[in-house]
This record gives sequence, C-alpha cells and structure tokens, in this order.
Amino acid sequence: MTDPARHTLLEDAQGIAYGAGMAAFGIAILTHLGLVTGQTAGLAVLISYATGWGFGPVFFAINLPFYWLGYRRIGPVFVLKTFLAVGLMSALAMIFPRWVDFAHLDPIVGAVLFGAISGSALLALFRHGASLGGVGIVALYLQDKTGFRAGWTQLLVDLAIFAVALTLRDLGTVAVSALGALVVNLVIAVNHRRDRYIAT
Repeated sequence: MTDPARHTLLEDAQGIAYGAGMAAFGIAILTHLGLVTGQTAGLAVLISYATGWGFGPVFFAINLPFYWLGYRRIGPVFVLKTFLAVGLMSALAMIFPRWVDFAHLDPIVGAVLFGAISGSALLALFRHGASLGGVGIVALYLQDKTGFRAGWTQLLVDLAIFAVALTLRDLGTVAVSALGALVVNLVIAVNHRRDRYIAT
C-alpha cells in the first residue's frame, strides 16, 4: 500500500502538465495584448519584445542559472520537476500562438484572466513540488526557511521589473500589466500554504 501522504508519479505528471500548460496559455494572452509581467517570465517577455527573440527559448535560457540554487537549497527532485515544467512551458509558449487566436480581448479583462490562469498554474506546480524556476525558486526557498510568503517575495521582484518595463512600454500598458501581476501574486499569497498541501 502506498503512502497516502505522497503524490504518485501520475499525479505529479498531471500537475506539472497542467501548471506548465496553463502558464503557457497565460503567456499567450499576455503577449497577444503586448502586456508585461513580473518575475523571470517578465524579464523574458521584455527581452522578447526588445529583441524579437521568441519568449520560449529566452525563458528557458534565463532559468538555467537558478537550477544550482534549487539543487543546493531545495533538492534534486524539485530541480528535476522544475526543469521539466520550464521546458514544457517554453515549448508550449512557442506553439500556443498557432493554436489560439483572439478576435477581441479587452486588455483589462485579459490582464485579469492572465493573472488568474497564471496564479492557478503556479499553485499546481507548487503543490507538486515544482515551480517555473527563477524567482520562484528563491521565493519558495525563503518561504520554507523564514515563513515569508512566496507571493510577497515575487511581488517585490515584480516592482523592480516593472520599473524597467517603463523604459520599454508606455505607462498605460504597464499599468494594465501591473493589474495582471497583482492578480497572480494575490492568488499565490492567499492560497499557497505548505501545510495545506499533500507532501511531494
């Protein structure tokens, strides 16, 4: 009989697939509207806008340096799951624009949808012992060690990224983008508690 306090391999696989898939869909909404976001994804979006490079490869590359911290501080299983989640999201982010097209999407509604979808995606990944790398690794490490909520750490990093975004995008676009990032972080801050989750 398996330990009921642990996720099965199949449960982890579907959780990571859901999280990566929904995160990629969120990026499809975001980039369709020309918005920005925070965390590592936000940096990748800004680089993508500035250079014309695809979001997927940029996001995958930016995450590479963070795996060592994840390995040292959280463990190899977490890093493996995160690597798989980042790789799957990066691949799906390149494919989604071929699958999904928006005839009309209000920017404010789109920002809220992006935030809700991305927040649920991150919660699924956190619950199954993964993240989307980058700032998420640092935020989870700080939460586990100090109790400081992962969502608040990510919010502080977002503020710095949005300051940079103001040099590349107009104020109105950044303001609407900030709404989406706020929704992401509120979803995580309110709902992510380690003691509510089944152990990974």
